[in-house]
Amino acid sequence: MSYRLLSYKSGKDARAGILVGEAVHDVAKVTGKAAWSSVLALLQEWPAAHKALNAVADKLESGKSRAKGVPLKKTKLLAPVLYPNNIYCAGANYTDHMAEMARAQGHPPGPNMKQLGEKPWHFVKTSRASIVGPDAAVKMPGYGSWIDWEIELVAVIGKTAKNVSAANARKYIAGWTIGNDLSVRDAMRRTKNPASSPFHYDWISQKCFDGACPIGPWIVPSSEIRNPHKLGLKLWVGKELMQDSNSDKLIFDTYEQIEMLSSRLTLYPGDLIMTGTPAGVGMPRKRFLKAGETVRLWIEGIGEFSHRMV
Repeated sequence: MSYRLLSYKSGKDARAGILVGEAVHDVAKVTGKAAWSSVLALLQEWPAAHKALNAVADKLESGKSRAKGVPLKKTKLLAPVLYPNNIYCAGANYTDHMAEMARAQGHPPGPNMKQLGEKPWHFVKTSRASIVGPDAAVKMPGYGSWIDWEIELVAVIGKTAKNVSAANARKYIAGWTIGNDLSVRDAMRRTKNPASSPFHYDWISQKCFDGACPIGPWIVPSSEIRNPHKLGLKLWVGKELMQDSNSDKLIFDTYEQIEMLSSRLTLYPGDLIMTGTPAGVGMPRKRFLKAGETVRLWIEGIGEFSHRMV
């Protein structure tokens, strides 16, 4: 049994779909659950929904179901989760990325935060304004021009989580998708505020412009990813490979991040955890995205999707 959970456009509506093979089926129709018309609704009842979707996939793969899907190539995919309540983004969380940033600043690589005994660190991204899906046209923000890319492995929460240990955190993940944490690097500092000030950084302007969080193409169930911390990640701008790394370079793994976040607040079904980006971002080389360029993202075991800058 193998399936992918996605959101797709049907007429003027967004619907939850299940991809089996190369065909997309309407989840509400094939499960007989009218309430499961959106991926967010499915995630609210994830244990039952996952069981039902496995059963549907089994029938479709074995030919026991007569349901006729729509070919994937004729389906307009949307962002998988429309819309997450919260998006938590891990910062400074890949060893190779930390090394490249240190080199760019002329500093020797030092011990990372985990080695120093610190905890995972996150910022938040807006949801409805920032989330866009595959093939989206992301408008360049009018207030900055240093637009950087950051491919990220994204965990989708499937059960309410509070004070969850790292050892048990996997049980709370419904599945995995791919995200691009687009960043406006020349809007990250309030230059008239001293660097020593806690108000020196402008996280909203840097991380939360319209379309700043492309995600896709679908959600791969957690049960299908044996080890999420050993997956290849690649990002291209046009035909140029920019990021080429592996999630085994995470400093704090996803389970440690869930432990930290859930110790501070409650994680809810549909919340996204963007786990950090590896080396290869544009900032150290002063190479940034331009209007007309296409960004393609791929993660092993999940798939790939693209979006454009306009």
